[in-house]
Amino acid sequence: MNFTVGFKPLLGDAHSMDSLEKQLICPICLEMFSKPVVILPCQHNLCRKCANDVFQASNPLWQSRGSTTVSSGGRFRCPSCRHEVVLDRHGVYGLQRNLLVENIIDIYKQESSRPLHSKAEQHLMCEEHEDEKINIYCLNCEVPTCSLCKVFGAHKDCEVAPLPTIYKRQKSELSDGIAMLVAGNDRVQAVITQMEEVCQTIEDNSRRQKQLLNQRFEALCAVLEERKGELLQALAREQEEKLQRVRGLIRQYGDHLEASSKLVESAIQSMEEPQMALYLQQAKELINKVGAMSKVELAGRPEPGYESMEQFTVSVEHLAEMLRTIDFQPGASREEEEEVAPDGEEGSAGPEEERPGGPEGTGLH
Repeated sequence: MNFTVGFKPLLGDAHSMDSLEKQLICPICLEMFSKPVVILPCQHNLCRKCANDVFQASNPLWQSRGSTTVSSGGRFRCPSCRHEVVLDRHGVYGLQRNLLVENIIDIYKQESSRPLHSKAEQHLMCEEHEDEKINIYCLNCEVPTCSLCKVFGAHKDCEVAPLPTIYKRQKSELSDGIAMLVAGNDRVQAVITQMEEVCQTIEDNSRRQKQLLNQRFEALCAVLEERKGELLQALAREQEEKLQRVRGLIRQYGDHLEASSKLVESAIQSMEEPQMALYLQQAKELINKVGAMSKVELAGRPEPGYESMEQFTVSVEHLAEMLRTIDFQPGASREEEEEVAPDGEEGSAGPEEERPGGPEGTGLH
């Protein structure tokens, strides 16, 4: 059923009055605000009764008390902008009344000779029967219509009901649906809040595990540095011992060479002596010294391969392969914390605790 709507001026400009009506409609009950009117912190207005209904729907535990007045605080969301409204112990009765809106409603009702929706109903006319008002509702077609359409028109075989009855019923259904939707939105918002908390927890746990991972690898690096230092010290000791021995032999051979050279020089000078008697006085002693010098046994030279340091070669291929297999072990950190907790120690083990068997357990030989 098609219908047209016409507006007649009512005590002034009809368009202005309609605009004013829209500003005075409660977003919950979809009717003009009923006193008292409360203003929310977000500056939107509600009937206090509607605000109480939304509050009850959003706080089922409070609602189960069966009380008609609010005895404790709570919260709900504004149906217009979803701003969260936090109530004190007075509940919705602690919200400030909007006296300005209440005064505007009084002035509007004084200026209007009919209720808000009555004039719209009076001007809603049937398109097929121009002089007939829309005053009944077709239950089969689910559209408003006029009496002549029921008697002679397209709805003569349909079941109808008075328009005010269906109007009140559907308005009540829509109001209940809005309240349920608002309550459902609050529950969805609660789930969103919980998931945001989960995200924050994930970030915190990840940050903590990153710190633990850094600590583990730093401890492992510390073990490697410690073992490297020990091996370098052993290599340095062996180097010093071998160098001292070889340098001692060098000094011994050098002293022998110097003494032999001096003896050779003295013997040559003696052989140049022209007087036989004088030569013979010194010759016997020189001959004995030369013979003794030639029979001196020097310390043996270093054995072949003495200079080699191959015994200090370190094989780390298997350790490198083992390090590449390091992976996460879920629950290992928690088990370590539980094991350490009774002793009152920290959850992370020190470098010595993390490497079994000390330096000897690293496989470095």
